[in-house]
Amino acid sequence: MCFPCKGHKNTTFGRMAKVKYYYDPETLSYQQIAVRKRDKFKNSMIFLTAAVLFMVLGFFILTPFLESPTEKAQKRELENLKLHYELLSKRMQETSEVLTGLQERDNYIYRTYFEANPIPDEQRKAGFGGVNRYKNLEGFDNSDMIKDVTKELDVLSKQIVVQSKSLDEIVALAKEKEIMLASLPAIKPIKNEDETRMASGFGMRMHPILKYRKMHNGMDFTAPTGTPIYASGNGKVVRANRSATFGKVVYIQHGFGYKTVYAHMSKIAVKKGQKVKRGDLIGYVGNTGRSAAPHLHYEVHKNGRPVNPIYYYYGDLTPEQFIAMQKASQEERQSFD
Repeated sequence: MCFPCKGHKNTTFGRMAKVKYYYDPETLSYQQIAVRKRDKFKNSMIFLTAAVLFMVLGFFILTPFLESPTEKAQKRELENLKLHYELLSKRMQETSEVLTGLQERDNYIYRTYFEANPIPDEQRKAGFGGVNRYKNLEGFDNSDMIKDVTKELDVLSKQIVVQSKSLDEIVALAKEKEIMLASLPAIKPIKNEDETRMASGFGMRMHPILKYRKMHNGMDFTAPTGTPIYASGNGKVVRANRSATFGKVVYIQHGFGYKTVYAHMSKIAVKKGQKVKRGDLIGYVGNTGRSAAPHLHYEVHKNGRPVNPIYYYYGDLTPEQFIAMQKASQEERQSFD
């Protein structure tokens, strides 16, 4: 067994239990240090307190620099959401620009062509009033971002709904326009090669029988008896009989405020209630009623009032033919009826 050298204190022996000794110079021997239980408890508490303090300080100091797997996953998810938000914002901006271009074409081209009133910006871009629609989105770390994108989507959705309804209206107007264009009295009721001449135009004319000037509400086309007469536009025959003034006469209701009259026929080829299309045969030139010679008296009425038929021959007259007819119609010659 080894003994400690002179002058050493508090020396322990090899691998024995941790029992502490001190050297007593008076007795020239080693004495065991007796530790009281109270001191042991006190030392233990000091150690535990120091350990707890160290752990707490370490937690607060190191926590900002340490991330748990859950926190790392949440951070990656948040970065991913921010990226998607930026992409979504960009796409909404692009969609908004496309929609703006469509709105401009809708107002200034489509609706102008079909004679419809443009949709005001106040109606297209009106916001959402009343209660707070986005209250349930408040209280989150990114509430402002979420509310902004939700508002943009709501406004964009409303504009798309308004534009969709407008396009539905344009489609309906286009269909109606197609029907209207087919219904307009747009051709001469007698073919150019069958017509002898345009005998009298619209305006004040000398009546051939009554021998005084009176309003002539149509145009007279001279042609041999039996020359075919055609409907100048799609419509429905509302009258096909004989009158004292017009002789055998046909009235066609075209819709959209238009009506045409074909008078002094020798023979009627349609019946009341019959639907006809532009160019259909409706009768033949004659000299019936109050007429001075075989001819067709032709009238166009718009909203119940007679108008000059010359402005409705755009379907089969060249510019040169129109100018010649216009010049002839302005000559105040005697009418044929």
